[in-house]
Amino acid sequence: MAFFSNKAADIQELHVDLNSAKPEKKKEAIKKVIAAMTIGKDVSSLFPHVIKSMETANLDLKKLVYLYIINYAKSQPDLAILAVNSFRKDSRNPANPLIRALAVRTMGCIRVERITEYLCEPLKDALVDEDPYVRKTAAICVAKLYDIAPEMVEDDNFIEMLENLLSDGNSMVVSNAVAALIEISEMRQRPALRLTPTLVNKILTAMNECTEWGQIYILDYIATYSPADIPEAESIIERVLPRLAHSNSAVVLSASKVVIKYMDFVTSNENIRSICRKLAPSLISLVSTDPEMQYVALKCINLISQKRANILDKDIKVFFCKYNDPIFVKLEKLEVMVRLADLKNIDQVLHELKEYATEVDVEFVRKSVRTIGRCAIKLEKAADRCISCLLELISLRVNYVVQEAVIVIRDIFRKYPNRYEMIIKDLFENLENLDEPEAKAAMIWILGEYADRIDDAQNQLAAFLEGLADESAVVQLQLLTGVVKLFLKKPEETENLISEVLKVCTETIPNPDVRDRAYMYWRMLSTDPEAAKQIVLGDKPNISDETCDIDSLLLDKFLEELGRLSSIYQKPAEAITVRKRGYVTEKHVEDEEEVVEYDSSGKKLGMDTGDLLGLGLGESSSHQAKVPMQIALGKETVGVNGASGLQIEMAFQREGNEIVLEARFTNYSNRELGDWAMQFNVNPFGLALSEALILPDLAHGASKYTKIPIVTSGTPSGQAPTVPCLIQIAVKSSMDVFYFQTPMMFTVVLGENGRLSKDEFKNAWSNGTEGEFAHNINSVHSSYKSAEDIQKRMENNNVFFIAGRQNETGENVMYYSARACNGFFMLCEIRMTSGSTGLRVTCKATSNDYIPLFVQAINFLLSTNS
Repeated sequence: MAFFSNKAADIQELHVDLNSAKPEKKKEAIKKVIAAMTIGKDVSSLFPHVIKSMETANLDLKKLVYLYIINYAKSQPDLAILAVNSFRKDSRNPANPLIRALAVRTMGCIRVERITEYLCEPLKDALVDEDPYVRKTAAICVAKLYDIAPEMVEDDNFIEMLENLLSDGNSMVVSNAVAALIEISEMRQRPALRLTPTLVNKILTAMNECTEWGQIYILDYIATYSPADIPEAESIIERVLPRLAHSNSAVVLSASKVVIKYMDFVTSNENIRSICRKLAPSLISLVSTDPEMQYVALKCINLISQKRANILDKDIKVFFCKYNDPIFVKLEKLEVMVRLADLKNIDQVLHELKEYATEVDVEFVRKSVRTIGRCAIKLEKAADRCISCLLELISLRVNYVVQEAVIVIRDIFRKYPNRYEMIIKDLFENLENLDEPEAKAAMIWILGEYADRIDDAQNQLAAFLEGLADESAVVQLQLLTGVVKLFLKKPEETENLISEVLKVCTETIPNPDVRDRAYMYWRMLSTDPEAAKQIVLGDKPNISDETCDIDSLLLDKFLEELGRLSSIYQKPAEAITVRKRGYVTEKHVEDEEEVVEYDSSGKKLGMDTGDLLGLGLGESSSHQAKVPMQIALGKETVGVNGASGLQIEMAFQREGNEIVLEARFTNYSNRELGDWAMQFNVNPFGLALSEALILPDLAHGASKYTKIPIVTSGTPSGQAPTVPCLIQIAVKSSMDVFYFQTPMMFTVVLGENGRLSKDEFKNAWSNGTEGEFAHNINSVHSSYKSAEDIQKRMENNNVFFIAGRQNETGENVMYYSARACNGFFMLCEIRMTSGSTGLRVTCKATSNDYIPLFVQAINFLLSTNS
């Protein structure tokens, strides 16, 4: 079957065939239409003729017609209404339940408001249909209806009808009703139906006859129920335990989720041990499946072992790595091993880890060495054995093993101060082989911390001073602190060294963090050395391997979602997925295309005829510019009190006549963050928050996107803006106060009052500006090929067209004006040569300080299509 080219002749030929009296010819025409539609051809003009074929008794043909309607109802909502009568007729077809179910399912898939209005009556009939196939289809349709019209579902008692289906005699109907209730509950963010012991009993009874996917839905639903008493919890566990032997891994995980939750209600230790004995083999069996399934299972087992480590503590050998395991499986097995390690099995674990540290995969070797350190920190009585193991690995003189061991030993020294200093001499034998920043920083920390016990500490630290300017910031900061510690312990011997280090850090190193810390130390040492000693040499907070543990409330949430993406990524579900709800009407079609159709690079899909199901719904390239968000505060950046773990992405945007600050807050710390506040420092444009920052509390791993309205009525700084323009911001949370700065594109502060008359422009160009700057834009975006395209792009971003002409050399010359919110005017001349991809831009302004920002803004507008 050949695809057609969208020519009028092809459309006309299909038009004729669709109206043919011969069923076979009509069927072939429909197939051609569907084939063309799936590769992006526009066949919407055939909508009225395709709808006529709905009256056929041929089920295959009817399915094709319904597929066509689902696709074009989104972009042609007015035409979709023509199919309503046929849908209603099919939903009442007395002879064929498949047709009744197909009609209801298709109406539920069409996200058009007027279609939805007609769906209620057929859907109610389908929910009480005599055929179970129709009832199970209708149950899923209720969830689809709730997604686009939740009020309609609530008002018309559809949820009560789903509750009735939970008592249906057909297990497929029950499982689909459960699936619909789960979906609705997630959308409502509260339970759609309160489970009772009677309902739970009915659902569990139906589970025995369900398909494996129906069992998963039922188990997930049961996991949301809290039993009324201990006997009920034990009874439900007994009925769920057989599912642990299922061949489908998803069923096993869902059953495990129920058992883990309900064990909290069991008080008998004997019963708990019995349940653990039955649960362990099922979890172990998941580690013998395909690598991808192993990865998911190991992630889930990691969570389970944090809740109940005793379930698998006798089976740690199962998690030893095999030579042919993929690296992602090996790394997860190491995580489980350190969770299950105890004094009974630590010798086995260390023997395995030592073997792993001699393999060829560098990443795996590093993680194995680090796991030895974690075992030492976790098990104090086994720390000596872990240290011996690390020293054996250091003696192998493998570079990356030695460097990772140094990092690990630094942490062990933190955990057990004044206990293992005798091994420092073994580390010094490998000092010259350290070339990685973290390893160097770890060794410098050891030298500074134990400087009073190391005879040659001064010379060792001085050796690191050579080439300090070329080192990474972490090494520079650690060396600075290490030398200060050495000076405070041996002031008379190291006076020259501390002076040299402070001088290099304040005068040579460009990193502001290093420079500022050097100034801070210098002032402390100059004003009050005793206070400096208390601060720098004070007691360190203790460390433990529990830093990798998840908060108990968050852990319970992940266990309730065991096997889902949230438990794999260890992020709350709301931080991973965003649901878009609502009708599709004519005015929403373009918006929805913009929201959902992007590829991995951020480019919109469905814009060319070769795209699957592309509808040719392009958009204008002259829209208001959107600046991509970037990280303004990194998760490693420490606050005023030394805390870190908050990441903030930001971008200032112009939306219509308003300025907004887009921001995404992500919590990478191990605590819940709340008590939010934000404030801007004074800036050249008087930008300030129009209202207080309102954010919910963020759990570990949670992320929140928000838009913050900005006003220009704040107090201006009276200073010239920097290039790029940076706005200084302070953010307070319950964890710490953070100071940072984020760039702002100059287009954001260009107002709607920037248009000058021709006379005003001529006068300002000749007399009212301080200077000018010429700039070449070598690669203009392909969207701006003509003077008209450029004019639209500029006008939509408050750079206003004044006049244009064509000079004697054939260049298009255009003149524009703009005005910043603080009153300064900017003028520009753009010269465009036909056939060239570049532009010549000349800018002037009433203050020279604003010309570089204006040039940067024009370059951004014309070289991008964001």
